Amino acid sequence: MIYRLICLTIVFALTFTGNVQADARIKDIVSFEGIRPNMLMGYGLVVGLNGTGDKLTNSAFTEQSLVAFLERQGVNTRGTTLKTKNVAAVTITATLPPFARNGSQIDVTVSAMGDAKDLTGGTLLATPLYGADGEVYAVAQGAVSIGGFKAGSDAAGVTITKGVPTSGFVPNGGVVEKEITFALNELPNLKLALRNPDISTAQEVANVINEQVGPGLAAVSDPGTVVLTVPAAYHDNVTQLLADIEKLPVATDQVAKIVIDEASGTIVMGENVRIDTVAVAQGNLVVKIEQTPVVAQTPPQPYAPEGETVVAQQTNVTVDEGPGKKMAVLKHEATLKDLVAGLNALGVTPRDLITILQTIKAAGALQAEIQTK
Repeated sequence: MIYRLICLTIVFALTFTGNVQADARIKDIVSFEGIRPNMLMGYGLVVGLNGTGDKLTNSAFTEQSLVAFLERQGVNTRGTTLKTKNVAAVTITATLPPFARNGSQIDVTVSAMGDAKDLTGGTLLATPLYGADGEVYAVAQGAVSIGGFKAGSDAAGVTITKGVPTSGFVPNGGVVEKEITFALNELPNLKLALRNPDISTAQEVANVINEQVGPGLAAVSDPGTVVLTVPAAYHDNVTQLLADIEKLPVATDQVAKIVIDEASGTIVMGENVRIDTVAVAQGNLVVKIEQTPVVAQTPPQPYAPEGETVVAQQTNVTVDEGPGKKMAVLKHEATLKDLVAGLNALGVTPRDLITILQTIKAAGALQAEIQTK
């Protein structure tokens, strides 16, 4: 018979020495008010496909768009049955950079809307791109480049597809037609939005700016916003103020967090993760007891007619702790690096580590937020 016992294979005591901070430039951790991109979107047609476009019988919007386009060119096709397979209806998306000027070019992304199979070799017809306010800010047109490809089928009906051939882009295919006006140099104050809101980091940003431009000019309004009053020396020259502060180093700080992607077994832990003294059992101890019958014959006793044959039981006891299952003890004041190194030395897989961390969190010994994806 086999007795399976859970044994203690990992024991560690962990304390972390305060918060570990890293210096970063202000421009890398905040967004300045007004300096932001804008999303553009449009609807158009891609022509010139090699029979891989929309089926007009299945995509009524493609047929209507084609008929309307031909009418604008002076061709009347109403009342006729169109059977072309070289046209596809697409959505066009683009990002308008901050302070983009008339005539500047931007990249656009093209994605099929109907049942088109491949946009390779297609050309996007001139299409207006709209902002959230409904105004036209750019016009897109040009040859569509496809990142993927689709091979033909052989006698066995096998096809090879790499990437997504129904989505592509037009390099520099958009031309800016309307600027977004923003008087940056006339702002009386600036709002700096932290990309990762944190009250300690926000206060550090304010302190560093005040040391550079003057005391009391920068203040924290909330964990994600620092408000900077433009000094008199920078009136009508806010761009110079931004140039002077954006490269200042800041000691950033974040909440302790562990991000777990269970689908791929990926674990990302911040340096501020702290684990209190705790013991964890992981792995199996197998005690195996086998009994083997052995035939033995005792020699005959004096004056006895014959010897005696008996069946004895031979017992073998083996203990198997499993491959790679060892006892590990981490020294006091261990860091996150020590924790990971210790678990790796024990052969703990990422999926095992996910279970260990979640169990430690349930026990109240993990001082960090666990976020699963």
